[in-house]
Amino acid sequence: MLEVLNKKNNCLEGLDVYIVGGAVRDRLLGLPEGDKDWVVVGAAPEDMTARGFIPVGGDFPVFLHPHTKEEYALARTERKSGRGYQGFTFYTGKDVRLEDDLKRRDLTINAMAQDRAGHIIDPLNGQADLQAGLFRHVGDAFIEDPVRILRVARFAARFTRFSLAEETRQLCRHMVDNGEVDALVPERVWKEISRGMLCEKPSRMFKMLAEVHALPRVMPQLVWNGRVADLLDAAHACGLPLPSRFAILCLETPDAEALSRHLRVPNDCLDYARLLRVVRAEIAGLTQGKHDNSLEMADRVVGIIERCDGIRKPERFMDLVRACACMQAASEDNSHGSGNVLESFWRMCLDRARQIDAGAIAREYAGQPGLIKEAVRQARVESVYEYLVQS
Repeated sequence: MLEVLNKKNNCLEGLDVYIVGGAVRDRLLGLPEGDKDWVVVGAAPEDMTARGFIPVGGDFPVFLHPHTKEEYALARTERKSGRGYQGFTFYTGKDVRLEDDLKRRDLTINAMAQDRAGHIIDPLNGQADLQAGLFRHVGDAFIEDPVRILRVARFAARFTRFSLAEETRQLCRHMVDNGEVDALVPERVWKEISRGMLCEKPSRMFKMLAEVHALPRVMPQLVWNGRVADLLDAAHACGLPLPSRFAILCLETPDAEALSRHLRVPNDCLDYARLLRVVRAEIAGLTQGKHDNSLEMADRVVGIIERCDGIRKPERFMDLVRACACMQAASEDNSHGSGNVLESFWRMCLDRARQIDAGAIAREYAGQPGLIKEAVRQARVESVYEYLVQS
């Protein structure tokens, strides 16, 4: 991290530059450093452009480094001027100190900086809160930005040994009670929720939102309980992709489509939420039901694959199967076999069904187009049947 600060570079020579925020926090925690936030103190926009920096900020001056393309922001202060997370005015004069910039941040653990010599600037005792494992707000201005509720909840999912300081919890509840949280737009809610669902313990994010009474305000359709919490954490342990995790989140929500529309989730997340219940119910019925012969079972297997468009979208189908296997492994009743066995079975059945050349069958029935669909399906059933009798 310091190599960039100390590297001889015409763009940075003479600038008072610091690394701030999450990169400093993660370094102190011994974690891999992600994107770096750079702050420049005592400079004006024209100073930056004269050095080749490219202005990209809309509301306040942010610049791209001409070579690394990393973002450099001028030190700034902010003042509440309206409702919601966009209701701020900013001041970026040369007289803004580093400490002034740090004081506008959300949590003490995110309000530290590092200079060229490697010294940590920590005016708000963020290192002490890192040691204590506390999410503590920087100041009373915390309540001016409702996004901070979502960010703290997301941090809870990532930093699993941390807890929320009681006074910070009260400020979060105050933002809910005074309606600030209702100013959050769906896109911003989804951005934080989706990132949190990919963290180590996603259930902690939703639990924290529930504790501060924000969950029913930002996701009013969601049915949240301990069972969903356990399955969502299992989804991370299984390495499931985001669409599968969102589908598991929606598992006990009666109107998952309404929740999806409310959050404006990507189409793949909505599709997975629709289909996971279908696949799960069908697999459970197939596993628990009685079948007179393997041909009947093959027919049901092909029916499930076709119903979920598994022939055209095999990876999506297998993602859904893996989600079912993950939930099965996480459940108390795992008497029907391990998740790996379930996944292997459906992978083989899907491969056998997809081996059928529908085009060749269509040519064979060129004069009888009404028979093509059933002929293709029958061929798929026979192919799966061969696998079942051999296994």
